Amino acid sequence: MRTRYGLSALLACITFAAATGASGAKSYDPGASDEEIKIGQTMPYSGPASAYGTIGRTEAAYFDMINAQGGVNGRKIRLISLDDGYSPPRTVEQVRKLVEEEQVLFIFQSLGTPPNSAIHKYLNAKKVPQLFVATGATKWGDPQHFPWTMGWQPNYQTESHIYAQYLLKTKPDAKIGVLYQNDDYGKDYLKGLKDGLGDRVSMIVQEASYEVTDPTVDSQVVSLQASGADTFFILATPKFAAQAIRKAYDIGWRPVTFLNNVSISVASVLHPAGLEKSVGLITAMYGKDPTDPQWAKDKGFQDWLAFMKKWYPQGDTQDINNAYGYGVAQTLIQVLKQCGDDLTRENVMRQAANLKDLELPMALPGIKINTSPTDFFPVKQYRLARFDGKRWVLFGDVLSR
Repeated sequence: MRTRYGLSALLACITFAAATGASGAKSYDPGASDEEIKIGQTMPYSGPASAYGTIGRTEAAYFDMINAQGGVNGRKIRLISLDDGYSPPRTVEQVRKLVEEEQVLFIFQSLGTPPNSAIHKYLNAKKVPQLFVATGATKWGDPQHFPWTMGWQPNYQTESHIYAQYLLKTKPDAKIGVLYQNDDYGKDYLKGLKDGLGDRVSMIVQEASYEVTDPTVDSQVVSLQASGADTFFILATPKFAAQAIRKAYDIGWRPVTFLNNVSISVASVLHPAGLEKSVGLITAMYGKDPTDPQWAKDKGFQDWLAFMKKWYPQGDTQDINNAYGYGVAQTLIQVLKQCGDDLTRENVMRQAANLKDLELPMALPGIKINTSPTDFFPVKQYRLARFDGKRWVLFGDVLSR
């Protein structure tokens, strides 16, 4: 609740704040204390998006490392990460438990557009930060209407808009077939693609959706091939992306294929699909691909590799999701450092919206994190890349919408 002060009262408050700040006064909301910062999270450790579960494990391992080094401003981080199976009703149940029973300071990196959509209004009504959500849906960057929710990665509409612009330059006569997940996640990507095509949207000759409960997307891929499409957009989560790549190859369909960024893991997507079947895929990247030998002597990569070997040895060092989790965890540590001894929910959001030119070791060169009170998307840039059968090969300049 905001209160209006007269000038004399305001000056008195400023004087008091300065005095208490000088004396080292601390401010805490639930979940914070002199010893601990308690954070909540949901992850799909089971279910159709379980390939992403390794992100939560990476983040937990990173916080273990930070704690071993003394924590942040003398406080240890306690991450409570619960399995929601990528099921929105279960997400609601788990997040209510985290907020109302566990009394966490905030929710960090809960994964998936449908799960986060289910808790979006609840967390904002409770004024609990929904911080650095692990999805690029455009709605996570709406501080005017949802001031307690912030994204992290580039938004899906920007990504597919970039693909559209590239296609218009390189294949203006393309006939496009689109496979997308039938929820806010897939529809966000699809909207960005259509917006990017503009008055050439008729280049899309067929769209095929799937449900996360579907066993396969084989029939959708066959239908898209039959449409005469010579360009294929795969806007899918890892399990279904791997199926789509493999099925297109197996039926002899060889379109120019774009694969959305959230499914570019060589370990969890391209290996299951077949590396030879993935040759030529085009995507957009903002992080270093761990399978790319050009980073072998890069300090940021070497530091990440050393972290993985010591703190998450069971994690796959070919899985780009583990590099992603590492980067988001580092971003949160920067926010908590900036918070100092003011560990209120309001200050957590204030500091998250005050990141300036933050460079992450596993981000591509030239890509920096910046936020402001009106900009809730920390990462906003990409580079295009093409898979050569072994690794993603970057091409072109740093791009943004």
